[in-house]
Amino acid sequence: MSAAPELVTDDGEFVRVCRVDELPEKGAAAADINGTIVAIVRTESGSIHAVDDTCSHANVSLSEGELDGCTLECWLHGSRFDIRTGEPSGPPAIIPINVYPVRVENDEVFVGTTPLNA
Repeated sequence: MSAAPELVTDDGEFVRVCRVDELPEKGAAAADINGTIVAIVRTESGSIHAVDDTCSHANVSLSEGELDGCTLECWLHGSRFDIRTGEPSGPPAIIPINVYPVRVENDEVFVGTTPLNA
């Protein structure tokens, strides 16, 4: 990931996080966006999403979990979250996680600082 996020103001606040080629081809990487740790997720089809990196059940890093389609699974207890909506798909997690807007411009990934589902 990039060393220092760059704040970009255009249609709201977005932070430049990394280049697309710095992400795993399929999976997640953590990024610090103004003090909030966010999982930047690239699916097998190449779509890029951003969600809170902390599992709402066990307070551990979701970017260390497994990605299955558009579902990110927590490595500790198996909670699963839809990376498009933040909704858990079953116990033990019952509380959704935040989802952030993502823009890709010229192979650069920008993440919004305000959650879509806040």
